[in-house]
Amino acid sequence: MKTTAIVLAAGSGSRMKSDVRKQYMEIKGKPLLLYALEAFEKSFIDDIILVLPEADIEHIKEEIIEPAGFSKIRAVVAGGSTRYHSVRLGLEAASEDTEAVFIHDGARPFIDDDILERAMNAVKEYGACVVGMPVKDTIKLADENGFAKTTVDRDKTWMIQTPQVFLYPEILELYEELARREEELIQKGINITDDAMVMETLGNRKVKLVEGSYDNIKITTPGDISLAESIIEMKNQG
Repeated sequence: MKTTAIVLAAGSGSRMKSDVRKQYMEIKGKPLLLYALEAFEKSFIDDIILVLPEADIEHIKEEIIEPAGFSKIRAVVAGGSTRYHSVRLGLEAASEDTEAVFIHDGARPFIDDDILERAMNAVKEYGACVVGMPVKDTIKLADENGFAKTTVDRDKTWMIQTPQVFLYPEILELYEELARREEELIQKGINITDDAMVMETLGNRKVKLVEGSYDNIKITTPGDISLAESIIEMKNQG
């Protein structure tokens, strides 16, 4: 089964409060983006599509991508105004013979072979899966005034991560449908927040949950940088 990873790194990273976009910030002397790219480069994945801000493409190619000597990066494409616009642009850049696509946040540096293998097995069996982990803490829904309204059954609650993995022809078709129906969905108050929701909302398909890792964090705030450095130190210690 031919596989393509779409690595999303087109966000502004505004919550990081830095002049440097978070995907280029260094963690232990290496740009954040390189961690995910290297993981896919060393894995069974056949192709990589990297999605970047249009203004950054040439600079990042010269300063980060080319010096690393990647052989699997098929294309570097400009992202869109939202995450799902960027995903669609990445999907359209994939090879037509792609069978399964792994959509991954470039700000998640700790993707590994075990997670990829579990996701690959699940997409073969179920056709759609997302990586995540069961929630450890008690979760409460709040009312409009900020008071606890109800407690969610923790045993049925997962924190969703990436990659999110789908059969390529199906997810491409659904993202193209999303582009056509975007205004309609907005008017209905439907806010698409991840790729699985595209599959659930437009494809009417159940999406299998696959165990990821509590280390598979997304770097979003300055505190996450320190956490990532600690994870790297622990991994290096074996």
